[in-house]
Amino acid sequence: MAETEDDLKTKLRKITFKALKATIKGVLFYVVYFILWTMFLASAAAIIPGLQQMIETFIMVYVFLIIVSELASGTIFQFFFNAAKALFTIGYLILSLKGGTMGITIENVNLVVDLRIFLAIAMLLSLLGLAKSILQAVNFMNEKAEYASI
Repeated sequence: MAETEDDLKTKLRKITFKALKATIKGVLFYVVYFILWTMFLASAAAIIPGLQQMIETFIMVYVFLIIVSELASGTIFQFFFNAAKALFTIGYLILSLKGGTMGITIENVNLVVDLRIFLAIAMLLSLLGLAKSILQAVNFMNEKAEYASI
């Protein structure tokens, strides 16, 4: 009976630590976003319609994936959520940047901005994150298999 109570306390402590760590990571990520928004991007929101909604939607989903990934740490699902973060970043960039070219019409002036280079660099960095998640998942399963056979 005493062993199960100690085991329960250990598991509860582990889950509480994971939840605290996930909350701290999510809050820090949101604070960094808020500081960057107030310092640099708030003025651009007046020029570009829908910028704030687009960025906040991305931040909400990304923070959710950070929290879920931290809660699943120590399991194979952590790597699935990390891969989901990378794929979400790629997909959201493609959809929100409309393939890399954006156009704005202000008073009779049509301004077209080509962001394909930025989009390509951001997608390559996200692909690196995806590859890292896949390799970490393979390594995790390899370590589990080695531990089980010993």
